[in-house]
Amino acid sequence: MAAKIVQNVCVSQWYQQNRQFSTQSRRDYFAPYKNILLPSQQGKLAWIGISFMQFRTLAKHQSDFIIQRNIHCNASAYTSAVPFLDKVDFLKLQNGSDIRGVAIDGVEGEPVNLTEPVAEAIGAAFAGWLVEKKKADPSKHLRVSIGHDSRVSAKFLQNAISRGLVGAGLEVVQYGLASTPAMFNSTLTMDEAAFCPVDGSIMITASHLPFNRNGFKFFTNAGGLGKADIKDILERAADVYNQFTEESLMNTEGKALKSIKKVDYMAVYASDLVKAVRKAAGNIEKPLEGFHIVVDAGNGAGGFFAAKVLEPLGAITTGSQFLEPDGMFPNHIPNPEDKTAMKAVTQAVLDSKADLGIIFDTDVDRSAAVDSAGREFNRNRLIALMSAIVLEEHPGTTIVTDSVTSDGLTSFIEKKLGGKHHRFKRGYKNVIDEAIRLNSVGEESHLAIETSGHGALKENHWLDDGAYLMVKILNKLASARASGRNGGSKVLTELLEGLQEPAFSVELRLKINQNHPDLKGGSFRDYGEAVLKHLENSISADPKLQKAPVNYEGVRVSGYGGWFLLRLSLHDPVLPLNIEAPSNDDAVKLGLTVAAAVKEFAGLDTSALDKFVGVS
Repeated sequence: MAAKIVQNVCVSQWYQQNRQFSTQSRRDYFAPYKNILLPSQQGKLAWIGISFMQFRTLAKHQSDFIIQRNIHCNASAYTSAVPFLDKVDFLKLQNGSDIRGVAIDGVEGEPVNLTEPVAEAIGAAFAGWLVEKKKADPSKHLRVSIGHDSRVSAKFLQNAISRGLVGAGLEVVQYGLASTPAMFNSTLTMDEAAFCPVDGSIMITASHLPFNRNGFKFFTNAGGLGKADIKDILERAADVYNQFTEESLMNTEGKALKSIKKVDYMAVYASDLVKAVRKAAGNIEKPLEGFHIVVDAGNGAGGFFAAKVLEPLGAITTGSQFLEPDGMFPNHIPNPEDKTAMKAVTQAVLDSKADLGIIFDTDVDRSAAVDSAGREFNRNRLIALMSAIVLEEHPGTTIVTDSVTSDGLTSFIEKKLGGKHHRFKRGYKNVIDEAIRLNSVGEESHLAIETSGHGALKENHWLDDGAYLMVKILNKLASARASGRNGGSKVLTELLEGLQEPAFSVELRLKINQNHPDLKGGSFRDYGEAVLKHLENSISADPKLQKAPVNYEGVRVSGYGGWFLLRLSLHDPVLPLNIEAPSNDDAVKLGLTVAAAVKEFAGLDTSALDKFVGVS
């Protein structure tokens, strides 16, 4: 533990003090000490003990480097371009509607591309985009809030992007450790003490990705930015980056230190969640009194939920785990889809004899739950639970989901609950935008939710907020108690009666080899589309198979009591194949159908599918 703390502090301080040197310069200088800082075994960080003498030696050399840096800067011509900045392909940092990259060393084969100068350029670019978007009066200083999750690279990126914003003339408010939903809320909250509402907001996070990654999500009061906006910002950032001079970098550093404000906005956000539960329970001060609820934050940013939301509502939270922020994520991946993570929170519920367990991802925009018997509310079951709650409040409304939800869920929403299931494309922004579109053309929709745990409600400004989803579940518990029903989480489990769940489900990933001659120099996307078209044609003659009459992504086919969906990944050269069936044998039959159709595509790696269906 001591070694980990020392390492995190060293890396953070070192990046702060030496930000204007290129990644390669840093690596070259610290090469003799790399075995102390970041030992790597097969691409994974392996912690070793650091003695006091080693740490003192490292600190001495770090100090020497700082002195040399100052001499170098004093001797340089400030008006010159910065020769030591790494070349960066900014557009490669785009990940849909987010920006993501490698922020620190530590994983073999993953070079750093999200450096502090890059972050500073992105901050300046967002400033330019925001001023243009808001059509702001030049005399008015727009204000931007910045928060981050628990990653070890968070603070130096926070300060770097702040410098970019301040250098462009914007006001900056840093929130420190925060959740993604809270950052969006800061554009809506009316609270002068918290400098809200802000004009724009930035969350520094890479969701559940490994410790070395990080990135940015952007918001205005209209919601999260879209893909086109992110591309625009990255193109602007590339221009800013190429114009950097040593003088400009030094000037923004001094200017930022004087003007940045710091606020504990998470206290404001948590207070609003508490008020929402109290209101739903009839303005009872402690509507969860006597309920035992454990929280698993996965060492991300969700630890606040136990002490700042549940306990003020009267809940007992003993047995909660991994609440302390730790960007190395030492216990499990903070991901409600991950089996190890779900097993951890389930065990915590059973060990504590709790009524309910709640688990969040790193930045709290996704969540899942576990009832007192250890039954999981995630993926299709979470969608079913939220659909039941929403359809009680808005009978007949349309529930928008991603493409990989089960046929049993459709039957549950439409036949049991009386709603309408609109299955759309993968990607939480796609699902949310589709729900917004349906409302705009007169089809009422109050819930957009993905199997990943991203869920957004119309009443909550279409924000995918994992904490707010859990508040809706807590509201159900509180209102049931207020009406005299004291069955713990049984009231939630009862809502799922009638949900048909597949006996067997599997996801296989068929990778496209972009260097294979079969692609003939074309894009992986064109090749993937050709595979899908061929599959669609090949199954049309089989009477045992039926193509979905309405489908927005890939090829979805029913047969043998189950279904399969082959689609093209949103970002990667991969064709994911989802299969659900009454048995393993039936799933294999569906798999064989796909295998027969795609076998002639030599650029497609079908080894995972071949292994599943038993083809050698």
